[in-house]
Amino acid sequence: MNNPMKYIKPVLIFSLCALSFPARAQEKQVLTFDGYLKNVGNSNISYLAEKYNVDIAEARLKAARAFPDPELSVTYANNQDWDLQMGYGIDAELSYTLELGGKRRARIRVAQSEREMTGALLDDYFRNLRADATLAYLAALKQKRLYEIQKASYQQMLSLAHADSLRFHLGAIMEVDARQSKLEAASMLNEVYAGEGDWQEALVQLVLFQGNQTMESPDSIAGELSYLKRAFDLPRLVVEAQNNRADLQAALKSRELSQNNLRLVKANRAIDLGITLGGNYSSRVLNEIAPAPAFKGIMAGISVPLKFSNTNKGEWRAAQWEAAQSEKQYQAVELQIGSEVAQAFSRYQTACRQVEQFHTGMLHEAEAILQKKIYSYERGETTILEVLNAQRTYNDIQAGYNETLYNCAAALVELERACGIWDIEMDS
Repeated sequence: MNNPMKYIKPVLIFSLCALSFPARAQEKQVLTFDGYLKNVGNSNISYLAEKYNVDIAEARLKAARAFPDPELSVTYANNQDWDLQMGYGIDAELSYTLELGGKRRARIRVAQSEREMTGALLDDYFRNLRADATLAYLAALKQKRLYEIQKASYQQMLSLAHADSLRFHLGAIMEVDARQSKLEAASMLNEVYAGEGDWQEALVQLVLFQGNQTMESPDSIAGELSYLKRAFDLPRLVVEAQNNRADLQAALKSRELSQNNLRLVKANRAIDLGITLGGNYSSRVLNEIAPAPAFKGIMAGISVPLKFSNTNKGEWRAAQWEAAQSEKQYQAVELQIGSEVAQAFSRYQTACRQVEQFHTGMLHEAEAILQKKIYSYERGETTILEVLNAQRTYNDIQAGYNETLYNCAAALVELERACGIWDIEMDS
């Protein structure tokens, strides 16, 4: 007889593999903040499109280094050679425009300024993109926490409703109290559904920032909203902002670009010389009336354009006004940066004080009151309405604290955005 025990071990191994495979297949995808920002920098569609501007500016710089092309012309003339035997002629000419006044050097300077300004604008675009992406991540953390608060409140009220149902059947409470707690649980369930929808929408927003065209949202995200306390000195922040802000660097490069454009306009007003070298060949003329031998000739010449257009100084004046305008725009950006830093600093200080107000014991006090109300209600010493009021107060304080933490973290992001610095981290 076959031993049935020899089949048990393979069956057990197969069963364990079958059980472990769905567990691995259903493993949740948790997105971390560092991985999220890395994906934003590598895959955000708008940012990738902006990067092409740098490549375009680099190509234009390469094009600006080119010299003018020479021109070659060849002419053939037939003087009725076939019927009157007057012969034919061939002329060849090579011409080149010699640019004077530093036109090529001025074009290169303009292209270099454009490339540097484009690079600064790309850095500024990423500065804002990183801050906006971080705000979206913080908003997702806020919705996640709010959804958890709503679920916990619903579970607590659902447990209370089940207990009230049993107490009503035992005759310990009135029917209206049991119905009231059941109705409140159903109402909280609707809030849970709404919170889950907001949470999913926040996850989709993160997908958009990452440039994920499949639109597959992660199951969850890592991190919790926490009190991000930083010690800043406002005058020092303003100096750092003026040193770090890429848009101020872009304004500086724009000022340099306008100055180089002015030099280019001035260089274009200089006279260019046209240099010509050529030769010709005329064949032998066999006509009996006017015979002539074959001959060759060479030619060289210089052409000088008559720059009557220089009397029109419209382009020159426009370039001068653009240079003056760029100077004022640079000063305006510099002033705007100082204002943004001061406003962001004030908002961050206010948000920190609001968070610290919650740390005086409001959360623990609200939770303690709710638990005491539930305990008293279970002993028949208070009404269901008092329990519901305590529950709403506790939920409002929890939601308010969650919102205040988000506002504080968002204010820090805006302050660092305004200063052009970055050290934001999320606790996993």
